[in-house]
Amino acid sequence: MPNTNWKPIVGLSFTPDEFDNYCHSLQWNAWRPSFIALHNTGSPSLADRPNGLTPQHIQNLVGYYRDQQKWSAGPHLFIDDHKIWVFTPLTMSGVHSPSWNKLAIGIEMLGNYETESFNSGRGLQVRKNAVSAMASVSAILGLDPSTIRLHKEDPKTTHACPGKNVSKQEMIAEVSAMIEMRHGGGHGV
Repeated sequence: MPNTNWKPIVGLSFTPDEFDNYCHSLQWNAWRPSFIALHNTGSPSLADRPNGLTPQHIQNLVGYYRDQQKWSAGPHLFIDDHKIWVFTPLTMSGVHSPSWNKLAIGIEMLGNYETESFNSGRGLQVRKNAVSAMASVSAILGLDPSTIRLHKEDPKTTHACPGKNVSKQEMIAEVSAMIEMRHGGGHGV
């Protein structure tokens, strides 16, 4: 039986600069998140996707979230070492963290950062793309980067996501620095 509550996905991928332009083109009227929740895919890992994500991988995720999990949506973004993929529209709530679905933008980073490096190689490129995406969303919505939360901080989750190799303080500092560099510290549209 089809899941009739499913919200259609965007399914587009962007470079960091293209993503920033995309975010500026959106109308943020219906839903305004309070913070960003950061996740990692765990499985698939970077090793499982040696060339990053493809449109077919994104369609497979639709089947996973819609048909297997029976969710109404998924996370907002999937980020690999090449692109930023928009999954659930950024202007509507997604499904990614039990306590925070109505409150937060959900960002999934390709990789298993419990075991894979987040400071070198492909993991570092995922990190750079994630920082850029979080800086774009934070600047446009006027979100304070210090409000970024890791999925494992959700009191209703059992996941160690996004893994021990992801430092919340480093991510906050990098997002703050990128906002300052791009926008001179100004927030909002």
